[in-house]
Amino acid sequence: MDAGVSSPEKQDKQNLIEAHSKTIGACGWFLVFLSFLLVVITFPFSIWMCLKIVKEYERAVVFRLGRIQAKKAKGPGLILVLPCVDVFVKVDLRTVTCNIPPQEILTRDSVTTQVDGVVYYRIHSAVSAVANVTDVHQATFLLAQTTLRNVLGTQTLSQILAGREVIAHSIQTILHDATELWGIQVARVEIKDVRIPLQLQRSMAAEAEATREARAKVLAAEGEMNASKSLKSASLVLSESPVALQLRYLQTLATVATEKNSTIVFPLPMNILEGIGNISHHDHKKKVER
Repeated sequence: MDAGVSSPEKQDKQNLIEAHSKTIGACGWFLVFLSFLLVVITFPFSIWMCLKIVKEYERAVVFRLGRIQAKKAKGPGLILVLPCVDVFVKVDLRTVTCNIPPQEILTRDSVTTQVDGVVYYRIHSAVSAVANVTDVHQATFLLAQTTLRNVLGTQTLSQILAGREVIAHSIQTILHDATELWGIQVARVEIKDVRIPLQLQRSMAAEAEATREARAKVLAAEGEMNASKSLKSASLVLSESPVALQLRYLQTLATVATEKNSTIVFPLPMNILEGIGNISHHDHKKKVER
């Protein structure tokens, strides 16, 4: 698409803003002349009615005989307003905080939840805010509520809980595209709180606890398996050298002695135990023969 061709919305916006370019007619100019003549005749008393003060954070949109007088709003400072023919509207350009009340939303996985948020926006074009919409703040507030419900209705509960920043950025983009014609610039969108029913919270807590227990059992089983493999390797090493087993006995005895226990276990060599076992076995065979 050619960049020089504007969309219908931009054309409507330009037509509204450039309404001052249309002539007010001979009758209109005559009324303006009479108003100016009235100011001259009643000078200096009329100066208090014609001079208006616009604050630094405000802009004044002046209508002369119902038509916008200039493309750009006037101010800040002193502005001249002719009596009887000029009407001006002040517009606040400071950032506005729009608190979205809790919205009951049915997520994509059929879970009912309540979500609230906050939208920060400001008016960057006072002429568009006055000429294109009746109440720009009320329109932005209702649009933010609708957009919040529509966007969150396409997400699952886990996506809402894990991707708040992504969802907030998506809502901000949609609001910016919709309110650009109204002279609104959406600065930031935040999702404050996601309220889940109490029964669902208990179910999620039970599920998380079961998951943690299953993970702990798996880790314990893996630890026992690794320990058994290490013990098997150690037993193979000790079986190759009987002296190493005796040294291991002495090391265990030294470890027990350092703990200041009242009971000390003296390990015996395995060959002595084998000899005792053979003697008892032979005695049992002789008794059977007798």
